[in-house]
Amino acid sequence: MVSIAPAVLNASCLVDTNIILRSADRLHPSSAQARNAIKFLFRRGMRLCVAKQSLLEAWVVPTRPSEVNGFGYSPQFAANGLSRIKQLFSVLPDSDDIYAEWERIVVAHQVRGKTAYDARLVAAMRVHGINRILTFNGEDFKRYDGILVIHPSECALI
Repeated sequence: MVSIAPAVLNASCLVDTNIILRSADRLHPSSAQARNAIKFLFRRGMRLCVAKQSLLEAWVVPTRPSEVNGFGYSPQFAANGLSRIKQLFSVLPDSDDIYAEWERIVVAHQVRGKTAYDARLVAAMRVHGINRILTFNGEDFKRYDGILVIHPSECALI
């Protein structure tokens, strides 16, 4: 369990795509928990960030048909969602440095398949000096030294 100090001013935290999507899908059982965790960290003074990769994923999942694990929404719905995300969170710029760090990480950790997407988030975090991630999938980030995982269940509104 991660200890979240009462004052984390000037600290940054990457928000994983699963948090963004679950907070937007009010019918999902974890939606309230995702929204509460975001509010909790904002109130603690945390700068919440998203990688551009998560913006792409926040387009793909809502516009993908529900038969293939998507939401089945229109592109306009997804565009409105992207606008909202960019209002709420700091968007981290992409750079060649992120790719170079990603390549170093996947080779060093022998990353395979879809977990390469998580490695890219870690690369963006390292390039931007961020060591915290808010996610429901903490196991996906355990292999990376220096990454502090915050699960929404560890956040409580006070």
